[in-house]
Amino acid sequence: MRSLQTDFISGVHYPVPYAELSKESQIYRDVYNMVPDAPLYHTEFGFYSYDAWMKQGGLPVDMKAEELHWRMDEFGLHRYERAGHGLCDLGWEVSELIPRFDERVIEDQGDKEVRQDGAGRHVLFFKGRTDGYMPEYIDHPVKDMKTWEEDVRWRLDPTSHERYANHHVEMMAVQQKAREGKFITQCIIGGYMYLRSLIGPEELLYMFYDEPELLHACMQQWLLLADRTTAKNQEYVTFDEVYFGEDICYNHGSLISEDMIKEFLFPYYQQLLTNIQSRQLDPNRKLFIQLDSDGYVDPIIDLYKEGIGMNVCSPFEVASGSDVVRTAQEHPDLVISGGIDKRILASTPNRIDRELERIIPVLKKRGGYIPTCDHGVPPEVPLSNYLHYRKRMLEFSK
Repeated sequence: MRSLQTDFISGVHYPVPYAELSKESQIYRDVYNMVPDAPLYHTEFGFYSYDAWMKQGGLPVDMKAEELHWRMDEFGLHRYERAGHGLCDLGWEVSELIPRFDERVIEDQGDKEVRQDGAGRHVLFFKGRTDGYMPEYIDHPVKDMKTWEEDVRWRLDPTSHERYANHHVEMMAVQQKAREGKFITQCIIGGYMYLRSLIGPEELLYMFYDEPELLHACMQQWLLLADRTTAKNQEYVTFDEVYFGEDICYNHGSLISEDMIKEFLFPYYQQLLTNIQSRQLDPNRKLFIQLDSDGYVDPIIDLYKEGIGMNVCSPFEVASGSDVVRTAQEHPDLVISGGIDKRILASTPNRIDRELERIIPVLKKRGGYIPTCDHGVPPEVPLSNYLHYRKRMLEFSK
């Protein structure tokens, strides 16, 4: 008979001792635990500046865009894989459809073309270019209950064998990361983002009034898939965080009303989170709930805190009116990520210095803050400015 101890795994059923964590893991967990004046965790939301920086001659000639996060030591960025791991099997900007729609050209418009993407959307692209600009979404796959049932719902089947074909092997690797004390985050496409990707942003607004039954049917399937997938993942690991990609705000606040959020989103979130909490292999582990949304999120912070227990939020876009110093004062229990104005990074070193001196000392002393550019580093930010920003950030960590 096996001893009781062999049935329990460090990092899964109980925490890895703090002293045994990697330095990156210690710093990352200190942020989430809101340890005052702890070292800063250095990361970046994303880089859209690769082509511009390459033209400026400041990058190694053999560097690829995806390597910006870790090959340039002078950035002083922590490598996320040394601190945490994200489970990305439930979508983010679009649903995790299996199988995906066939990607094909729908219409040739000369220098542009309309293509169907893997999410079933018809998208207007410049020929030969799929990134570096905002594409135009022309059509979406769900128009009514018939198209939902015939074209989409079966692609979100929670019992699909194809969906979990390599699940055991993949999750054994994730379990090893948990044994090392990595912070395990389950990423999930948020309900609003999910509905918008299926229906389209404008059409969705009408459907809240005209076809509520269809939206509830879509959300019921969202819950079935998310619940089944997280349950299977939780057979191997304990989650430290559930991270919703929501994008529900613009520069004046939420794109839909508080009543709509409470009716069409929260019941499904609440049931999922209740189920996840009940399945945690380490029942004493604090579960962090993060909301990612563009735009001005301040008006919905209390709503999501009270409705689903949100205690982490990102990326606080300054151009929309966000101010992480103000938010930190108003919500002393909220972990904050983002809030460094990309427009200031594109201006002058003196302006960068003034902004960092306004933000970093206050939030470092408070704890619970991960500074990043508020929505990816745009090409307007010169490499010299970004290097100055990173140099100053490292100075604040001393």
